[in-house]
Amino acid sequence: MAPGTFGTIAAIPIVFFMANLSLPVYIALTVLCAIAGIYICGKAATNVGVHDHGAIVWDEIVGYMIAMVAIPVSWHSMLVAFILFRIFDIAKPWPISWLDKHCSDGFGIMIDDVVAGLAALALMHLIY
Repeated sequence: MAPGTFGTIAAIPIVFFMANLSLPVYIALTVLCAIAGIYICGKAATNVGVHDHGAIVWDEIVGYMIAMVAIPVSWHSMLVAFILFRIFDIAKPWPISWLDKHCSDGFGIMIDDVVAGLAALALMHLIY
């Protein structure tokens, strides 16, 4: 039940501990995780035989990492990023919905959450 939400919850301590990294290192690690996620999510989907199975949550972790780029970490900023990311990930406004429907394999699993994270990030920077 609600695997994307629980996957995003799993990202909270990761982002909390990454907060002490310099911005270039944080961004590099986030990009590396996103690129690795294409393989990780694709392999997991192949292994279970289901595209974007609920047990695959690496994409949510990366999406939340993106939503917190260059945002000062506090309980409220992490909560707002969580809510915004989940809204974009669940509602899938355009172009997220288009990417979700038209991209496949590991890239398809990752890209909608990457763009949802970017959308949440844009709003986070407007707020903070």
